[in-house]
Parts: sequence; C-alpha cells; structure tokens
Amino acid sequence: MITVLLADGFEESEAIIPVDMLRRAGLDCKTVGVYGRIAVGSHNIPVVCDIEANEINFDDVSTVILPGGMPGTLNLKKSEFVINLVKHVYKRGGRIAAICAAPSILGGMGLLKGKNAVCYPGFENELDGAKVSELSVVTDGNITTAKGMGVALEFSKELITLILNKDTAEKISRSIMEKNNTEVK
Repeated sequence: MITVLLADGFEESEAIIPVDMLRRAGLDCKTVGVYGRIAVGSHNIPVVCDIEANEINFDDVSTVILPGGMPGTLNLKKSEFVINLVKHVYKRGGRIAAICAAPSILGGMGLLKGKNAVCYPGFENELDGAKVSELSVVTDGNITTAKGMGVALEFSKELITLILNKDTAEKISRSIMEKNNTEVK
C-alpha cells in the first residue's frame, strides 16, 4: 500500500494530486490521517482520510508520501507515528517521497546524507548532508524529493514511473492533457 500522510496544515495539491495520479495508475494509495480521520489543509480545505494512523500495519506499506505545507510539515515532523513509519519502510527498502518543506523531515532523520535532494527554496539548510539539486524532482535510491506544489504532477509521474513504469506514467499524463497548449489573444 502507498500512504499519503496528512496532518493539519498540509498543502492540498501536494497531497491530492499524487493520490489522484497514483489511483489513475491503478495503485493502492490511501490517505492517512495522522491525528484523526479529518485533516484540514493549509488553505482550510478539510479532507476525510481513508484511514487513521492507528489502522496501519507498517508491514503493509511499500511507499510513504509526505506532502509539505505549513504547519503541516511541522505537524508531520512531531508525530512519532510518522517518524516510525518512515524508518520502518526505509529500512525495508520501500520508497519514501517528500515534497516542498517535507524533505526537511527526512533531512532531520539523517536519511538524506550523501543523497541528491531538493526542497522548497529556503529549506535547503534542513536537508542535513544532502547534495542539493537545482532540479524540480530528484530521485536518489529509494528517496524522491520535489520542490513544491507547482511540480506536483511531475512528482506524481516520477513516482508512477518508479513504482510501475514510464509508459504508464506517460499514458496517464496524456489522459489528463498535461501538455495541453493554450493561446491567449
């Protein structure tokens, strides 16, 4: 199972776009309320989560996605459940993905030492030991990081490519008309 961990103050697009894209790819992706069934985003959009933290069997989780946003990132960072789940999945070779400010959580856990990573500008000093990239989305080993909301589709496509394959990611991208051109007169 792929889990998207939600705590109050999460950036809505950084959570919902990956859930939508991964489900379009046919993957088992669940939103997890870290502090309860309902999590309220940074723009006051409430989301009813699929499951709560206490319903998770760590061994069933193959991928953990951490959306950013404030104070969502801080609320994830202070959760013992989040830290323990990330450690468990990482140690088992599962995939860890974080976007915006959330890569700072991985940096604080020491998981980015010697790895290429990226985050929302201004949080680079919290990527302890990482080689900070200028790219929008970076995968190094089993960790994927991304800059922020503006690259949520690219982040999602990267995850689909890694979990399934590039053809599926491209097919879904075409189906949502991601590369649609516009004309303004």
